[in-house]
Amino acid sequence: MIPSDAKDGAVSVRPATLADAEHLVEFNRAMAWETEQKRLDPAVLGRGVGRVLAEPARGRYWVAESATGVQGGLLVTYEWSDWRDGDWWWIQSVYVRPEARGQGVFSALYRHVERLAREAPQVVGLRLYVERDNRRAQDVYAALGMEDARYVVFEDPFQTAR
Repeated sequence: MIPSDAKDGAVSVRPATLADAEHLVEFNRAMAWETEQKRLDPAVLGRGVGRVLAEPARGRYWVAESATGVQGGLLVTYEWSDWRDGDWWWIQSVYVRPEARGQGVFSALYRHVERLAREAPQVVGLRLYVERDNRRAQDVYAALGMEDARYVVFEDPFQTAR
């Protein structure tokens, strides 16, 4: 485990394992509801989380934990940039338990991922998307040095669940 810069010094960041799948499913369901009032199918979500944990080329989950257990997590996925001849690391599925918010949990996760990305020569930067009305999260991201990329995301979903 890697100690964080959390305020109380008691948060560590580590790669998620299959043993964390239940937490990650819980976090994703809670995040979807809190930010978009979307109910995710736990079976589909469980398969999706499991697939990332089993196939690292799809992405990598990280969790932050304290003495009381796993407090938050995030997923990093990869996008090739022909403009920059390198990979963007996308931060997704960000969640921190409500009782752990404001205690440096996300900061610890972000700084850990940022350090790894900066050490990898093929990585050109970090990106994430955030729900447009989630000002609290946007303020946190800005405080960590992230900038508004001025993009709007469009989608054409083929299915809501498989």
